[in-house]
Amino acid sequence: MYAITVREPGGPEVLRWSALPDPVPGPGKVLVDVVATAVNRADLLQRQGFYPPPPGASKVLGLECSGTVAAIGPGVSGWRVGDEVCALLAGGGYAERVAVPAAQLMPIPSGVDLVNAAGLPEVACTVWSNVVMGARLRAGEVLLVHGGSGGIGTHAIQVGKALGARVAVTASGPRLDECRELGADIAIDYREQDFVAELRAATDGHGADVVLDNMGAAYLGRNVDVLATGGRLVVIGMQGGRKAELDLGKLLTKRASVTGTGLRGRPVEGPGGKAEIVNEVREHLWPLVADGRVRPIVHATMPVQEATRAHQMMEDGGVLGKIILTVRS
Repeated sequence: MYAITVREPGGPEVLRWSALPDPVPGPGKVLVDVVATAVNRADLLQRQGFYPPPPGASKVLGLECSGTVAAIGPGVSGWRVGDEVCALLAGGGYAERVAVPAAQLMPIPSGVDLVNAAGLPEVACTVWSNVVMGARLRAGEVLLVHGGSGGIGTHAIQVGKALGARVAVTASGPRLDECRELGADIAIDYREQDFVAELRAATDGHGADVVLDNMGAAYLGRNVDVLATGGRLVVIGMQGGRKAELDLGKLLTKRASVTGTGLRGRPVEGPGGKAEIVNEVREHLWPLVADGRVRPIVHATMPVQEATRAHQMMEDGGVLGKIILTVRS
C-alpha cells in the first residue's frame, strides 16, 4: 500500500507519498480500505516531532478515516467485508489501508456521504466525551467554546445547541458570522474583545457553566474567571502553552473544576476507554447527525497526495471546520 510518511520532523514539505507494507488485522481488529481521512492539529504536531503515536499505534499520520471493510481479524463480530464505516484511530489514516480495533468502528451516519464522514470521528468523540460525558452539559446551561471556527469548535457549537445549551464562542472577527450561522448565540472576537467581560455581560453576570478550551496555559486564569458557580473547565489542548498559575481560591469559591483530557492515548477497553466513547457517540450523537441538527463542516477536500498543501493551509489559519483528504474514489 501507499501512505503519507514523514521524512524527518519539520514543516509540511517533509511529507511524502511512499510505499509501505500492508497492515494485517490481528485479533479484535478490522482492515479498512480507506476512502478518505481528515487533517487534525495533532497531525501537524506529530509531523513536527512533538506528538509521537502511543505504543503500538501506526506511525502514519491520521486520527480518523472513512472507508469499507476489507478483512476481519479473529474474534470480531458485527461487521462484514464491504461494510461502509468510519473510524477513530490512534494513527494510520493517511494511507490506503489501516487496521482498526473493531470497537473503534462506527457506521456512517444517515445522510452523510462516505467522504465527508471521514471528518466526523475525531471531533465527535472529542466533543461528546468532554462536553457531555465529562462536563455533563445540560439544557439551559452556557457552553463557551474556544476556537469556534475549527473542526472541534464547529462541531461543539452544533452539539451544544442540539442539547439545548446557550453557546458562546471565541474566534477571529472574519469567522464570527459563520459561527453564528452554526448556532452560536454569543460570538466574541478574541483579538479585539475580552471574552470574560463580554460573556459575563451577555449572561447577566452568570458566566460559563462549561468551557471547552484548546489554548491551555494562556487562557487558564481567564477561563477560571469566566466560570459560573459550579462551572467545569475542560482543557483539551495546549496551543497557548503548558504551564500557568492557578488561583485555587477562585476555584474553591466557585466550587468549580478543571479537567485535562486526551483522546488518542486512552485504552480501547475499560472505563473511559475509546470503546465506551464510540458506543456513546453511536447511540446518542449519530441520531443528531441523521436528523440534520449536527453536520460535518468541511472547508476543503483534496487528494491525500496534497497533504503538504493541506497542512500548510491549516498552519496559515482561517480554516472553517475540517480539511478532508481523499485516498480512493
